[in-house]
Amino acid sequence: MRRNKLLACLMAGTMAVSLTACSNNANSDTTTAPSTTEAVTTTEAATEQTTTEPSATSNASIDFEDGQMGFVEVYSAPANAADVELNVVDFGGSKALEVKNLTGKVPFVGIDVSSLCGADTAKIASVSMKLGVSYEDGSFSACAGKITTWTGEDLVQTGYDWSVYMESKNPKVATVDVSGVPFVADAKNIMVLSLETDNGIDAGHGNATLYVDDITFYDASGNVLTADQSVAFAAPAGYSDSGRDSSNLFAVKNAVEFEGFQTSADAWAQAGFTMPQEILDALVPGSVVEIEYKSETGNMWLVMNEAQAGWMRVGQAGTDDPAYQNNSHNIAQVTYEQLAALCTDDVSTWGSTMQCESDGAWEVFSVKVGQQAKNIAVVNGVDFAGFATKAGAWSQDGFDMPQEIIDALVPGAVVEVTYSSETGNMWLVMPDSTAGWMRVGQAGTEDPALCDGQKCYVTYEQIAALCGDDVSTWGARMQCEADGEWEVYSVKVGTAAEFAPVNKLVAFEGFETSGDAWAQAGFTMPQEILDALVPGAVVTIQYSSETGNIWIVMNEAQAGWMRVGQAGTEDPALCNGTYAQITYEQLAALCTDDVSTWGSTMQCEADGAWEVYGVWVSTPATSAE
Repeated sequence: MRRNKLLACLMAGTMAVSLTACSNNANSDTTTAPSTTEAVTTTEAATEQTTTEPSATSNASIDFEDGQMGFVEVYSAPANAADVELNVVDFGGSKALEVKNLTGKVPFVGIDVSSLCGADTAKIASVSMKLGVSYEDGSFSACAGKITTWTGEDLVQTGYDWSVYMESKNPKVATVDVSGVPFVADAKNIMVLSLETDNGIDAGHGNATLYVDDITFYDASGNVLTADQSVAFAAPAGYSDSGRDSSNLFAVKNAVEFEGFQTSADAWAQAGFTMPQEILDALVPGSVVEIEYKSETGNMWLVMNEAQAGWMRVGQAGTDDPAYQNNSHNIAQVTYEQLAALCTDDVSTWGSTMQCESDGAWEVFSVKVGQQAKNIAVVNGVDFAGFATKAGAWSQDGFDMPQEIIDALVPGAVVEVTYSSETGNMWLVMPDSTAGWMRVGQAGTEDPALCDGQKCYVTYEQIAALCGDDVSTWGARMQCEADGEWEVYSVKVGTAAEFAPVNKLVAFEGFETSGDAWAQAGFTMPQEILDALVPGAVVTIQYSSETGNIWIVMNEAQAGWMRVGQAGTEDPALCNGTYAQITYEQLAALCTDDVSTWGSTMQCEADGAWEVYGVWVSTPATSAE
């Protein structure tokens, strides 16, 4: 979590109570961000202002006295997001929402304004809420954060500062004026509350727990609007992309953390650290530097300021070879090959320092170096029915494999495990194998599973290497295990396919649409998309659908009305429920290799209700594997 050692001193000397923020104030940061990106607001210098607290006789729209909190949901998409536990507890003489920070990063919590207020959402002129903090040791430290509203049809994100800086004024009421960037009804408008500066960490008190109470919506006349506290949180597009967004990226295995690489700077300013020996040792052909970050522009790259070849920007946005960035713009990757192309392939000549830079104000939360690996997707997967279990560190648990899973375990297949674990690791155990009791894909070995904290992939080939290539000798059971407490939510087996990592994307501007099952919708292809559709190109679709499937329809192709990448066919699109990829070669196989015959329109379709949030065309990189 960002720490501001000066904040406590500044706050202690300030007599103003918690501020009133409005969209035209210095502490109001407004950006129009597409729904395909995480909620990140531009950070500007905050201006403290006096808040007029609501009248004591006013009834809050939400007081949590009934214990309901279904209208709130943890927001985990930002790279610096903490794991958070939500509860309704006693605080300050009444019930309040408790936001418990479990991992020391920044806690983010969404509040569903549209569902709470319904048709009255558009009447909201201001919002107030009572915010307090506590520490397990009973101490107090100054804390601050933001209330970020996502408003309008375009989900304009506006950040308003809040702070609790005096123990005698804990909790405090923060009020924000949203009249300049108003909420609208039926558009999934929300607020995201974050605690971004916690001085208790530097003081040795641990992580602050945040409390929220008496959320009150006011109309322009100051009247309190009622809220239906029984509603469930309805996530806007992109909100639920929690955890790692691996779009456009390589998977990374055997990663080495660059310890202590947390820093920030303004646009075009560089900051970094001396590379420890373990990072230098990891920088070998086929490796990749991965950066978790945020920036005003969404861009990030490396600077090698001491390279013998000269001061070098590597992966700079807008060049012929930019960094690989996911569509959430919170993870960037720069390959060894990109570094070597500018700094030579002799790492000893790269200098001792690695820096980061962007063309907007930026912050880096972590850097690691690992080996490039395939970003795997499962095609035509078979569910391992009932595989949901959990256990402690180094404990195994699992189930007998049904016949359909045994039949799916063929060369080229992959086992996908959806999971969580304390360490982020997961692997398989085959306890009854004729070859012996086997851990397959164990973290730290030469052939680990591909894990990103949510999905774990173990290939048929990895199992066969230890258990033999005759599935009948693998035994009846498949188990899971990790080196920390773990839980598995589902397992499936299907054909392994690789998402292509890409770093030069052409956006199909305005491609946002939806349809029912078997309904098509799309747009005329602009010239830049037609120009990008060349051999080796990849069409990437960000989407959601009831079935997890999506594909393309070329409804005007001279070869005929064509479904390309249809699920269940011999050549389906690569889909993971969030992103899909369809290659030029798949399109050409059905529509011919002459793009001029494909027609002017590109559409999407699925076998369940679906929505598309963005489409890009890009040329794939060549994986190191």
